[in-house]
Amino acid sequence: MAELQPEVMARIRRHVASHAQFPDAATLGALVREGGGVLGQEDLAALPGRVRAELLGAGPLQPLLDTPGVSDVLVNGPHEVWLDRGAGLQRADVTVDDVRGLAVRLAAAGGQRLDDAAPVVDACLPDGTRLHAVLPPVAAGGALISLRVLRRQPFRLAELVAGGSIAPAVALVLQGLVDGRANLLVSGATGTGKTTLLATLLSAVDPAERIVCIEEARELVADHPHVVHLVARRPNVEGAGEVGLAALVRHALRMRPDRIVLGECRGAEVREVLTALNTGHQGGCATVHANALVDLPARLAALGALAGMTPAAVAAQAVSALDAVVHLRRDGGRRYVAQVGAVLREPGDGWRVQPVIEVAADGGVRAGAGWAEFARRWTGRDGPWDGPWDGPRDGPRAGPP
Repeated sequence: MAELQPEVMARIRRHVASHAQFPDAATLGALVREGGGVLGQEDLAALPGRVRAELLGAGPLQPLLDTPGVSDVLVNGPHEVWLDRGAGLQRADVTVDDVRGLAVRLAAAGGQRLDDAAPVVDACLPDGTRLHAVLPPVAAGGALISLRVLRRQPFRLAELVAGGSIAPAVALVLQGLVDGRANLLVSGATGTGKTTLLATLLSAVDPAERIVCIEEARELVADHPHVVHLVARRPNVEGAGEVGLAALVRHALRMRPDRIVLGECRGAEVREVLTALNTGHQGGCATVHANALVDLPARLAALGALAGMTPAAVAAQAVSALDAVVHLRRDGGRRYVAQVGAVLREPGDGWRVQPVIEVAADGGVRAGAGWAEFARRWTGRDGPWDGPWDGPRDGPRAGPP
């Protein structure tokens, strides 16, 4: 079907505004023909979906967002559209005539402002898609759009095992950490699947528990009957009304949570998270960007500095609050759990994360130092290699001794 001309879309928008409802196919066809357009039977049948995408969705990008398996859609220019189906970026045969106009409309749909005074936006669209857009002159070559597609239904642990993202031995450990109400950090670089794994782990939580999720934009979708979401709010144009992640963590403590979950820890809110996990709240989780397990202490020290915490204060809080760290990697198109680590105190005021499980890119699993004690605490056995993993248990096990 040919592109809908701007004047045709303007006529349709006026019709929708005056009638307060979406027109049917016959009315849309009449509006197109008023502008001199010619429609065949196939074009007429496809017209409502096309117009709905232009008015309410992502326009020419909507078919890409609706394609199963697509995780990211990137627009670098009118003829430069890329998508990721899990095997790296691929060029898409799609043209976006007005990238800036589409970016502005999507930002408005997400309740955000995008213009010359505010040329960068990070928003969540009504269907849950994550939007990031940049306008010139910040984007030197023209407007840029980045869309992250959220999975509507979370994976089960068994599905991630079957897909090769989690080794069977590691799945047993993860289930034990969830059942034992361990305080977890999920680390990794951008696009490694941290949010996907966290949603999967939350889906394995006892249905009798109440989970409070705190996020900058709602991304966590867990298959659990009792999950509530708190989402940060940016200041308005007058600079008032901001509700940040740190404040939401404090509010979550008043909501009778069984588990407090921070979607992403990347600022001063690290202080509130570590404090919350040091006040008897077990089973808490958060994600954090880090290159490897051994880099995590330096990463949290840098975040703690934003909250006025000294490295010694971060170390004392982290050792007391955190039980384990799960690290993900992305090699080519494969995302997988690469390491599981235990949090240990170092002499003086230091701390470190000791890898107890290492997973190679080919799926091979190797136990590290301290594995036996870690396994006994969180799986109730000396190691996960004494029998195959047969899926999640029917009910939660007792907490660690």
